[in-house]
Amino acid sequence: MGSNLISKARICLKPLKPFLTIKPPQLPPSARVLCTRHTGSNSGGRGNSGQTDGHGGVKNRTVRHRQRELWEDSVDGGGNSSTVRQKPFFPKSVFSAGTSKRTTEMLKRRAALASEEPEEEPEGRAPRAGKVQPPDRPLSAAEWKKLKESLGNWPRFDIKMIRVLFNSGAELGIAKSLLTFEAMETGTLSYELLLQYLSLCVKGGHDDEVFDVYDIMRGSFPSLETGATSLFIKSFSHTARWREALSILHDVKKVFTPSPRNYGDVIAAAMLHGDMTTAWALYDELIEKGLSPHQETWEALFKGVGNNKEVEAEVMPQSEHQERLLGVLLCMRNDQIYPQSSLASSIKTWFQSLTGQKWTGSWTSANPKGLCRCCGSELESIQLTTEEYHQLKDRVMTDIIQGRDVFNKTTPEELESFKAFVKRKPAFDVVVDGLNIANVNKDKSKQSATLLAVVSELERQGLSILVLGRKHMLQPSRSWDKHNMSLIQQKAHCFFTDNISEDDPFLLYAALHSGNHCRFVSRDLMRDHKACLPDGATRRLFFKWQRGHQMVVDGYVPEGKRVRFQSIPSYDTIVQTLGDSWHIPYDNTEDRTTYEVPQRWLCLTQKH
Repeated sequence: MGSNLISKARICLKPLKPFLTIKPPQLPPSARVLCTRHTGSNSGGRGNSGQTDGHGGVKNRTVRHRQRELWEDSVDGGGNSSTVRQKPFFPKSVFSAGTSKRTTEMLKRRAALASEEPEEEPEGRAPRAGKVQPPDRPLSAAEWKKLKESLGNWPRFDIKMIRVLFNSGAELGIAKSLLTFEAMETGTLSYELLLQYLSLCVKGGHDDEVFDVYDIMRGSFPSLETGATSLFIKSFSHTARWREALSILHDVKKVFTPSPRNYGDVIAAAMLHGDMTTAWALYDELIEKGLSPHQETWEALFKGVGNNKEVEAEVMPQSEHQERLLGVLLCMRNDQIYPQSSLASSIKTWFQSLTGQKWTGSWTSANPKGLCRCCGSELESIQLTTEEYHQLKDRVMTDIIQGRDVFNKTTPEELESFKAFVKRKPAFDVVVDGLNIANVNKDKSKQSATLLAVVSELERQGLSILVLGRKHMLQPSRSWDKHNMSLIQQKAHCFFTDNISEDDPFLLYAALHSGNHCRFVSRDLMRDHKACLPDGATRRLFFKWQRGHQMVVDGYVPEGKRVRFQSIPSYDTIVQTLGDSWHIPYDNTEDRTTYEVPQRWLCLTQKH
């Protein structure tokens, strides 16, 4: 920053008291699980909530369940190819990565949203910071004063202007001249201004300036809040002074829990400088605190020791480092975390670099039959094991069907009546959310016709059908044709709830009570119900069951034509291994929501 400014700032800051206090950080959900290899069929044991949905445990090759007949209408779009140069066929599904965003964009286009006209500034009002053009060179104190006056003597001029400089990517010298002006104008530099300047320095990679600001702030303020400490940790971690970032991290831990990003920055620095012991110790600490590592943290671990001339510690033996990294992959499996493309590349490079192990990595996809297009291996089935099914059924019955808020959605009498109804009937093959499906088409006058078309298609497949509806659907109207409703009741078992009741708890009860073979038809993604489940492992199990059992009508129901359903995958999208192979689904899009799964895979095979 320059010795003159440092001296001036130190003199000006003597009477200044900090006005920001330390605040407890917002902790993200835990990604901590027990990473042990499971050879049985349990669902992963003690798993906490992760970033997305899935299931736990590592199983041997699973036996396929013969449940595809009458349910799948998909064709193998590419065979067992070992390359992905040709664009593979991805079956359409509401759970496929990017579907939600594409649907949203389509709806926006259909709505033909008019572009907003730019707002005009009312007369006499000072311009907003975002509309001010920053200086193109450092200014003298007189020039800054003139600019300030031209802007109507902005309140908090220094803070607003440095934010303008930050957002516009202005040169550091311009910001430095602003600090000089402020020190001369007011006789002090506030904590907030220095914090904003620090952000600008870190963003631009001006490490020497960061060191100067660090000296000023540590010497002038008795404590620093999370924003400053995080910036210092990030910047110091990129330099030869990385151990000072470790020291700052230890100081932070005395007051509050550091963020996953704080830990990740120091872990990456330790790996880069060869201190693998420190890196893994910090990683264990991060996990023990229930924090979720960032993808960049895992990437640093897989990249290993950097090509640094000054390695500060002995490198951990390959066998120990390998065991730790395989444990990371098992954690990703248990929490159903998907590596992003850059992390997947690092994983591929690491496997191929293992001495004497002959791993080969390829980018690929799965065909509709659940076979890897690269090596031909069969991926794990999407169908739940008997143990998983009963575990999920018990939790859903307890936490959703009999949960404390269930009677906000129905009455005890109605629920008991429905249970008795289901008990009297044979096991259903498919349960239809009648009102949800009737609204697939926009034309409300064809609700009963739409529902009849879907029920007729399911009947054509020889299935035992339960239609859940509401009592108002039995009252003849323009939307609910009496003849159509009569035909529906001939083709399917029907149960009509009170008009104020919600259908979903009934649907889940009927489907799970009927057995693992029973599927359900609805466009509802059940996110609220999944959130009612008590732990991450059960929520991931629910999501697995949902993806393997939910039938979604493909588009609209065309009049006079057969109804088509989106394909249901035969395989689970989750990190999996057979010992001499790994299949890792990875994120190659920024469009994926938490209830969608990737379509691309990293195939790793070992030659013997």
